[in-house]
Amino acid sequence: MRGIRTFFDEYLIRLTRLKVGDILEILIIAIIIYYFLRWIKTTNAWAVLKGLVMLFLCWLVAYIFDLHAVQWIFVNAVGVGITALIILFQPELRRVLEQLGQKRFTPSFFSGSVDKEQLTPKDIEELVKAVYRMARDKTGALIVFERQISLQERIDSGIILDAEISSQLLLSIFEEGKPLHDGAVIVRGRRLAAATCYLPLSKNMQLGKELGTRHRAAVGVSEETDSFTVVVSEETGTVSTTKNGEIIRGISGDRLKAELYGMQAVAEKNKGRLFLKKRGKQV
Repeated sequence: MRGIRTFFDEYLIRLTRLKVGDILEILIIAIIIYYFLRWIKTTNAWAVLKGLVMLFLCWLVAYIFDLHAVQWIFVNAVGVGITALIILFQPELRRVLEQLGQKRFTPSFFSGSVDKEQLTPKDIEELVKAVYRMARDKTGALIVFERQISLQERIDSGIILDAEISSQLLLSIFEEGKPLHDGAVIVRGRRLAAATCYLPLSKNMQLGKELGTRHRAAVGVSEETDSFTVVVSEETGTVSTTKNGEIIRGISGDRLKAELYGMQAVAEKNKGRLFLKKRGKQV
């Protein structure tokens, strides 16, 4: 208890000595951290950041209670940790630097998550119709639905479409022998954002050996992001979905509709929370 009291006494004394310049610095740093967190929440580095926060809290507890051995471990791991951070955040850091060089840093970095339109019942009907038509004809397909974590890097790897959702367009894209047949189609909001997109393959050794590249790519992107993916097997015509690194095979049309409607319900709920926060600030 004495350590906790000393800790707070020292920082309370320092607060009474703050100057105008100190307060201004605190505000600037707080604003930078706030917008940084808004931006990083839309990337797959968000989970890593939460883990780092937990480590920081452990260090803080060790500092307050004078746990010297734990503090020594943390201090000596800082050098390795910085190098690991650069490696883990490399894609995000590269994207920010590219945007800064292209003078597009401010709008994209400080905009937070993209405000996407939600799928309508008509969109869902068109998607399900196309999926099960391809399943009947045993046409391989891979459709990825972007959620909170941005898939911009994956979209950039493909051919930009920015087209309305249509069963005929999806059937045309995945038709065997067509130029856009290979790779994935990414759905952003109510738009088919891009086709022939490259996805990371899962390294999960527990996956069945009968699963091909499409299924491993679907699992891989769901491991790295919060995306929802639909896969049609070219060999069997089976429809599968992946989410949170898990694959469910042989789902029915009704089950797929329920999944898509559920995904929209979660998005609307999150959007409602954001609206209430904004509204509360304005009142």
